[in-house]
Amino acid sequence: MIKAIIIDDNPDIRETNKKLLAEYFSEVELLGEADSVDSGYDLIRNTNPDLVLLDIELKDGTGFQILQRLKQYSFKVIFITAYDKYALKAIKFHAIDYILKPVNVTEFRLAVQSTLDVIEKDLPTTEQSNQFLTSFNSNCGLTKIMLRTLNTMHLVNISDILFCKNDNSYTTFYLISDEKIMVSKGIAFYEEILTDSGFYRPHQSFLVNLNHVKKLDKTDGGFVILDSGKEIPVSTRRKKGLIQILENL
Repeated sequence: MIKAIIIDDNPDIRETNKKLLAEYFSEVELLGEADSVDSGYDLIRNTNPDLVLLDIELKDGTGFQILQRLKQYSFKVIFITAYDKYALKAIKFHAIDYILKPVNVTEFRLAVQSTLDVIEKDLPTTEQSNQFLTSFNSNCGLTKIMLRTLNTMHLVNISDILFCKNDNSYTTFYLISDEKIMVSKGIAFYEEILTDSGFYRPHQSFLVNLNHVKKLDKTDGGFVILDSGKEIPVSTRRKKGLIQILENL
């Protein structure tokens, strides 16, 4: 059995999560609930869970404060949030599962199943957790992204990404090392979180790191040429926006 706890200061949310766990995940045993930083910390220390459903905003602080007090931990976390925009962005960057309030059944099941898969495969997540807390605490911007494949967690420097290519519901990352990493999220997800890091989507199938653009060829349909020599097509409707951005670099 997978041992789980819920830490949330909203009793209705705790009850919803408890019912959904019981209904859809018979392999999960709920060991207890808490509603604050102090009680949550004590519950974790007393139960040694495998999985923690953790609210970001608690009545006496944040869920991050619990993790910081623990320093090192081996359990997996699913964050529950309706608030902090930066925190949510950091969560997405580091491939940590999350549930948005109000709780949606489909999103809940996907997040829990994804985390159970990580537990079942015994994927190491210590570096993932450390990088997440470091980036959240430093307030100096996000420089690394965690890319989760079926059996591996890749911690990648954002500056090392040349471009991303859409493959149906998957996205393939192309790195300066010639390594390719395919992840099971669509390119729109990465466009949302990487735009502020200097990425632009010149074509529906591509997301480009503008720091690696060597030149823009405006002949025919148009395409950008990267440092590597790779040519990325530019759609007609996105060309003007790309030109404006490149002129301001």
